[in-house]
Amino acid sequence: MSKEGAGVDLDKSLGYLLKEASTALRVAMEEVLRPLGMTVTHYSCLELLAQRPGMSNSELARGAFVTRQSMNVLLQALERDGYVARPAEAAVGKVLPAQLTPRGRQSLEEASAAVRAVEVRMLAGMTENEQESAFRALRSMIHSLRGPA
Repeated sequence: MSKEGAGVDLDKSLGYLLKEASTALRVAMEEVLRPLGMTVTHYSCLELLAQRPGMSNSELARGAFVTRQSMNVLLQALERDGYVARPAEAAVGKVLPAQLTPRGRQSLEEASAAVRAVEVRMLAGMTENEQESAFRALRSMIHSLRGPA
């Protein structure tokens, strides 16, 4: 098939390759999290709360790359199932800051080990220097895209 008139060569499109890598990572993470009764978003929420207790629904949604509505539904389920606790009433405004429960922490420990194994597998073909270079390059791309246009 001729590439004449074609747009971007996907094999040479960094954006496409990043999306493909992101999708492959998400699929691999879902595979190891599913037996633990979790999704990637569920895991991300628990991980964010472990690192920054008391985050609001909006902050969690941004951190997990989902809508506020989706995060609200997830938080309600996590609270119902005993993974997180939120106050019955907001101390200020409408914010109900979430905290991990002991069950949430235990579940996160198992999930973190499974996700770390996926990351180790993803980086297995790279030397330590190549891994450091990849981290630097990705951080630089993020910084460039978030900076002034």
